[in-house]
Amino acid sequence: MIYDVIVIGGGPAGLAAAVAAKKAGADVLLLEREGRLGGILKQCIHDGFGLMRFKKKLSGPEYAERFIEEVKEQKIPVRLWTFVTKIRRTGNEFQVWTVSKDGVSELRTRSLILATGCRERTAKQVSIHGTRPAGVYTAGTAQHFTNLQGVMPAKKCVILGSGDIGLIMARRLKLEGADIVGVYEVKPEPSGLTRNIIQCLEDFRIPLYLSKTVTRVFGDDRLEGVEICTVDEHMQPIPGTEERIDCDTLILSVGLIPENEIAESMQIQIDPKTKGPVCDSSAMTSVPGVFSCGNAYHVNDLVDYVSESGELAGTSAAEYAKEQKVGIVQIPTEAAEETVYVVPQCVRQEDLQKKVTFYFRCKRTMGESELTIRSGSRIIFQKHFLAVRPPEMERIVVDFSKAEEIREPIVFELREVQA
Repeated sequence: MIYDVIVIGGGPAGLAAAVAAKKAGADVLLLEREGRLGGILKQCIHDGFGLMRFKKKLSGPEYAERFIEEVKEQKIPVRLWTFVTKIRRTGNEFQVWTVSKDGVSELRTRSLILATGCRERTAKQVSIHGTRPAGVYTAGTAQHFTNLQGVMPAKKCVILGSGDIGLIMARRLKLEGADIVGVYEVKPEPSGLTRNIIQCLEDFRIPLYLSKTVTRVFGDDRLEGVEICTVDEHMQPIPGTEERIDCDTLILSVGLIPENEIAESMQIQIDPKTKGPVCDSSAMTSVPGVFSCGNAYHVNDLVDYVSESGELAGTSAAEYAKEQKVGIVQIPTEAAEETVYVVPQCVRQEDLQKKVTFYFRCKRTMGESELTIRSGSRIIFQKHFLAVRPPEMERIVVDFSKAEEIREPIVFELREVQA
């Protein structure tokens, strides 16, 4: 059998993509390497999911279950405990090799959707020196222990990094009786969403220390303490500011990286800023027929945006499987001034007759700011922001149908409004 669409990854993006592709008339297969669908949402028992999509505060499992039920209703076949080992293009098809409890399988499909999510940075990636004792976890691992395994990973805990999962785990462990010494952030401002700073730290009187980092761990079998240093404006430890803090657990919340080993093995172009594939306005990568969505594409703040990108990828992949268009004209987008990145990285010329959704992040925290989107000397779109912060991704919808013909790159310029 040749599938129209194979979706790799059964998290929120993959679920939304599979459902959207099926509704668009495609024969779909969903592959998931774990034993249950839902991805990271399975362990996110806090609320706050679905506020935009469902206008309700749902927990992670509740949000995932709504899409899992749709997968069942649409009778989409799912293969769990299935790992993709190799993908090769043959003519207008893709061969996908998988390994599962049933052995090695070879699948064929007309299009692929990469919904592989993201992974956490580890102690090795942030250059923490010392021994390798037990008690050093990423925030996601600590969350897995606490919420899925029912195991308390900490008694006295230091958290490095103020990413959202770390902030949520600070509150979670505090509620379970742990002593949270503090959250230490190497940057001069927090890395998490404002609502999480307030709800997880301030409401529970958990201290946040800025411009500080962990430089060393102590302990043999189990962590016994960490060394904290103040950092300079270049985020380098300042000699003489070392301080030892006794603790039995260090939790790392120091950033997420899109999981793109499969994309790289297929020679898909990767954006050095997002660490995800370069995609057009249909979510198609630089390899025709391969689409990317969710946190594999770029790291999102809200699961609602993850599902939105999954639906776009699913609909687009189903359309590609039917028509297999090639030679599509694309207009690149560019991030300028105070904009770090913009996705999608290019817009199909055919999409310049309708509304296109863009996401971007700013370089620094600013007050009143003005976003100007231009092509050449022509201004296409402008929007005013009361404030912008790097941890909080912005979403805008641009209606190109009213714009004149666009041939030059679409440039996003973000500037702070001078008082």
